[in-house]
Order: sequence, then C-alpha cells, then structure tokens
Amino acid sequence: MSSNTSIDFHSKGFATTLRKDKWWLYPGIVVFGLTGFLVYGFWSAWQADFYWYSAGQEGFGGYLAPFYSPLLFIKEGVAGAAPMEHSLFGPWPEWWPQWLPPSPSLLILAIPGIFRFTCYYYRKAYYRAFTGTPPACAVGALPRKRKSGYKGETGLMLFQNAHRITMYFAMIYIVVFFYDAYLSFFRGGEFGVGVGSILLLGNPILLALYTLGCHSIRHLVGGSRDCYSCSMIGNASHETGKASGWLNRRHELFAWLSLIWIMIADFYVRMVSMGYITDLNTWG
Repeated sequence: MSSNTSIDFHSKGFATTLRKDKWWLYPGIVVFGLTGFLVYGFWSAWQADFYWYSAGQEGFGGYLAPFYSPLLFIKEGVAGAAPMEHSLFGPWPEWWPQWLPPSPSLLILAIPGIFRFTCYYYRKAYYRAFTGTPPACAVGALPRKRKSGYKGETGLMLFQNAHRITMYFAMIYIVVFFYDAYLSFFRGGEFGVGVGSILLLGNPILLALYTLGCHSIRHLVGGSRDCYSCSMIGNASHETGKASGWLNRRHELFAWLSLIWIMIADFYVRMVSMGYITDLNTWG
C-alpha cells in the first residue's frame, strides 16, 4: 500500500525544502556570474576610451573591443579611440547629453543586452537566482500573492516577447563580430596573428553557437511546420531543425561560454590599448 504526500513548500516559507543536496549552489553561481557581467559591462561602456588597438599603425586592421562594436559614432581626441574612418555615421553627435560620457558602447549595448536578458535560458536562470520563484525545484519560493497576483509573462514581463525581434539583430551582430575578427588579423594592412585575434575570433563563434541554438531560431528554421513531408523544403527544415536542436540542448553551456568570452576579449583589448598587457603576435 502506498500513499502520496503533498507538501506546499511555498506556504512553508522561502528556501524551505526536504532536499539534502547543495541546491543553492546553482542560483548562487548565477547571481555571481550575471552580476559580474552587468557590473563589468556598465563599467566598460562608461569608460568611453581605450577600446581600440593597432600599435600606432595606420591602414587596414586593428583590435576593436567587442562592447564597442559596431562604432556608430566616434569622438575625436579620445585616448585609445578608433580612427574616424571606422565610424559608420561620422563624428560624435552634438545632441548627446553632456552628463553622459561620449561612449560608442552606450549607443549599441541595449539590443544585445535585451536579447540575452529575454533569452529563455536566462529567464530561468535569473527567475531562480534573483527573484527566487522558486530558487530550485521543490524549494520554497519568495512570498508572493497566489493566483490573483501572478500573471506570468502576460503582465509586466510581457516585454520578454522582444526576444523574437532582437534575435534578428543578434544575427547581424554575429556578422559584425566576424568582420571585427577578420580586421584583427591585420595590422597596417599586413596579415598576422595575435592573442587578441584569437580572442576576437572566438567571440562570434561562441555567439553564433549560442544564438543558433535559441528557441526562437529553432522554431524559425525547423519547428514552424506540422508536416515535414508536405512541402518541398520539408527535408531541409527537418535537418536544420535537428542542427538547431543539438545546439539548443547545449544552450546553457554556450550562453555562459559566450558571456564569459566576450568579457575576456573586451578586457584584453582595453588592457593592451592602455599598455598594461603586451600582445603576443607575429607582427613583432
């Protein structure tokens, strides 16, 4: 004879559980990792300088910090700034508020930031880690109103649907970052390889692996049809859907790898530009 016992941990209080494992470790790591990324990203964007390095060489090539790409406008006379020919729209605009630093990063970080923030994996991660709803399976959540107070993603969190739109911009960023990587293998028009080149090349590769495994991408390339054999492109959709599904099963891994890698690449370019790190390369 067996009996089922149901325990409402939500009514017992926050973090109440019968679990004996270290369930708190994962949400703790998420809090530390995402907070570190947000702090570094804001700090890097606020600096507005030392985001470019070409060893004083003119011509094609150079390292561009990922948090500053693409360069929509460039402020002249800033230490460690890219040459003006790298600006898409020319010199820094006069309408920019005086209380904000003239940072190209502040102009472009919103879109990739929203794309990551609204990602299905990151939602799970910060819902558990920052809002405790719940912090882990079979663990009591933070107190909140019951059915009358919870609206899920139909209320305040409705903006999460922006993920499907920013996904297209994220694909553009991958192309831009690959161009930046290509640029990093040249200095003064001469081909070569440096530590910065490898870091800048790894950035779009990991970003592509993360983005192409996105749930929205998977639905777009292979999950939007009910019958694969009912159309001429059914087999192609099935194959692309399987490839995206393989990446999707590793979405968490590539999410963290791409997040950490872009910080390392950005910090490296900044330190090399400031002269604190000597870039090992074949240019000599």
